[in-house]
Amino acid sequence: QVQLVESGGGLVQTGGSLRVSCVASGHIFDHYHIGWFRQAPGKEREFLATIRWSGTGPYYADSVKGRFAISKDNAKFTVYLQMNSLKPEDTAVYYCAANVRPDRSAAYDYWGQGTQVTVSS
Repeated sequence: QVQLVESGGGLVQTGGSLRVSCVASGHIFDHYHIGWFRQAPGKEREFLATIRWSGTGPYYADSVKGRFAISKDNAKFTVYLQMNSLKPEDTAVYYCAANVRPDRSAAYDYWGQGTQVTVSS
């Protein structure tokens, strides 16, 4: 099993930057995909970015491509989402998740509790 804990959310001004973190514990393998998602009040959960634990294959949703960057620090068992040029519409709860069988399904198996990001006008 995998446990995920997000942190680093907060309040930031439009155009500013913020980095959220996801600390993973348990059993993590190179083929696992770690993804970032967000959900704003009254809206559906939205995929943002994903990276293989090995570090290969970063992939971004069009809505954040060029503004957000996913990375990781294996020594800290942490995956980051660096968010730049933030807009009010980026306000949401940000979640990380793990897909342990990406060869079989795009579904994510484990989720963190989320961290709130608020972007002021």
